[in-house]
Amino acid sequence: MLRVLVADDQDLFRGGFAMILDAHDDITVVGEAADGAEAVTKAVELEPDVVLMDIRMPVVDGVEATARVCRRTAAKVLVLTMYDVDEYVYDALRAGASGFLLKDVRRDDLVRAVRLVAEGESLLAPAITRRLIGEFVGRGRARPRLRQRLGELTDREMDTLRLLARGRSNAEIAADLVVTEHTVKSHVSNLLTKLDLRDRAQAVVFAYESGLVVAGDEDMPRTDRR
Repeated sequence: MLRVLVADDQDLFRGGFAMILDAHDDITVVGEAADGAEAVTKAVELEPDVVLMDIRMPVVDGVEATARVCRRTAAKVLVLTMYDVDEYVYDALRAGASGFLLKDVRRDDLVRAVRLVAEGESLLAPAITRRLIGEFVGRGRARPRLRQRLGELTDREMDTLRLLARGRSNAEIAADLVVTEHTVKSHVSNLLTKLDLRDRAQAVVFAYESGLVVAGDEDMPRTDRR
């Protein structure tokens, strides 16, 4: 049973999302929160698997609430926004969110997203993510010092990070690199550990901010395949 906390300052959205999720046998909504501070408190108390977090809330905004939840709990955070290119969403991804959804998401897509995030996957549509990150990295947000940390990765881990940032699944990365999915999972786990990243979503942000991947650049990795 997946335990979900729904945090949104608008009763209509909060109640609607809770009703949709509770209608499924494998999901239970363990609580609701009307502001970011309450979301953090309830996440600590109720220990949900996933927190559905509105990005713009009173008292404590969704970005700071996401950071606190990720620091203090093992819950995955899935943020909600009205706009696909939203600086608050970008900051929430950097803070540890595992993905984001538009508030007009279809019912089936909402349920699928919660399940995927609970399983440890990130929810980042490649086209939207490139536009989102490209927008804000392009405004001087790139952090060149991150480039130095890439030196900790092997060539294969670097290739994996590039492909991961472009939205490839483990199966697609395995096909591109001509390795097994198990090997890809090992590469992902290793690079997350070496770069001290929470999950795949943060890895995507890191890849863009470090300059390893540039929005609009679809070149395939060209390192030695040995």
